[in-house]
Amino acid sequence: MEKPIITIKGIGKKYNITHQRGSYVALRDVLMNAIKSPFSFLKTKVKQVAGLETREDFWALKDIDFEVKKGEIIGIIGGNGAGKSTLLKILSQITPPTTGEIKIMGRVGSLLEVGTGFHPELTGRENIFLNGAILGMTQKEIAKKFDQIVKFAEIDKFLDTPVKYYSSGMYVRLAFSVAAHMEPDILIIDEVLAVGDVEFQKKCLGKMEDITRKEGRTIIFVSHNMDAVERLCTKTILLKKGEIVKFGETSEVINYYLNVDRTLNAVTEYPIKNELDGQITKVSILNQENAPKAQIPVGEKFFIEIELDIRKYIENKMIFLYFYYQGEFILLSTEGDGTGTYRNYEPGKYKVRVEVPAFLFQIGMISITIWLKHLSDGKKSIDTINDISMVITNEKNPRELLFGSSFWGKISTILDYKTEKLQ
Repeated sequence: MEKPIITIKGIGKKYNITHQRGSYVALRDVLMNAIKSPFSFLKTKVKQVAGLETREDFWALKDIDFEVKKGEIIGIIGGNGAGKSTLLKILSQITPPTTGEIKIMGRVGSLLEVGTGFHPELTGRENIFLNGAILGMTQKEIAKKFDQIVKFAEIDKFLDTPVKYYSSGMYVRLAFSVAAHMEPDILIIDEVLAVGDVEFQKKCLGKMEDITRKEGRTIIFVSHNMDAVERLCTKTILLKKGEIVKFGETSEVINYYLNVDRTLNAVTEYPIKNELDGQITKVSILNQENAPKAQIPVGEKFFIEIELDIRKYIENKMIFLYFYYQGEFILLSTEGDGTGTYRNYEPGKYKVRVEVPAFLFQIGMISITIWLKHLSDGKKSIDTINDISMVITNEKNPRELLFGSSFWGKISTILDYKTEKLQ
């Protein structure tokens, strides 16, 4: 029986999160405490000056177990914060696990972030040799593959230009080309391919298929693009809150993710935070029949309902929505509520209903951030919600997610806002 090329047993990753809450401490109290107990003062009282501090253990991954055989392409999917990137960093030996063990048989090539291993002041030519060396290639191997790398990356005109002048797409093309041509036993790829254009994404998928089918190498592939995952991967892992929810045949896992797991995000309620002047207490994604649904066909309008609990009078505030593709590429941001005016909120409960027209977004995975704030406040807000996810689906095939996503129309007037006071 063939031994697995990757064996993961009981992997866990813990981070310590520090929470600080500022508080006022009088100088006389600091001096008196220093006199009474100088040693304990040195250990603990300094924290009181800066603010109260608490620590929390956060497990980004918990009890991860799986095996990968040689020549397999394993997809890893899940919402933002599921632990996908953390798992890849452990597999790439960038960060060690807190618990468990990992066994890898062979050379690993990783493509996790745009420009990782590149020096901005060096040219593309120089960075090919630098990045290749970082990935474990000898100078002779790099020279042998040099022309293929340049041709695949399509950067021959800019080969002797410092990479600090490259666009993010050029970075990705060059980084992927180097990693793909280094002939690793295992190639680990994060969502960075989404930076490239549609044609290059297709080209990369074709190259990855060649790597596995013709050369028998193994790929671990993280993506929000379900079409790419289904086309490429033999098996898929679904992560949620750091744990494996499902692992098996790709079509079965994607079906579960889109039709079972993600429907839970159609309605999300949030715990009361009494320290806020007002907060977002509930967010619902509704289809055109007003039923909760996190998967919306591209040809149908949908609604986002936001419930607010305002405890103190606030003025000149507005609900802002930011729509992202794959959690990082902004598609649409709103700077108005249909009338272009801010609202003054008296204490009470409110419902904001936002109508999103059909065909606003192309097919793909969308995440939504919601802010209650004034435009000039920058990142300061009354309340912020970051964990809303949905899918724009193909009407004929609900699981078909195509490359890319975009919007049409005038941003300031394209969404229809309606606000009503409930009580």
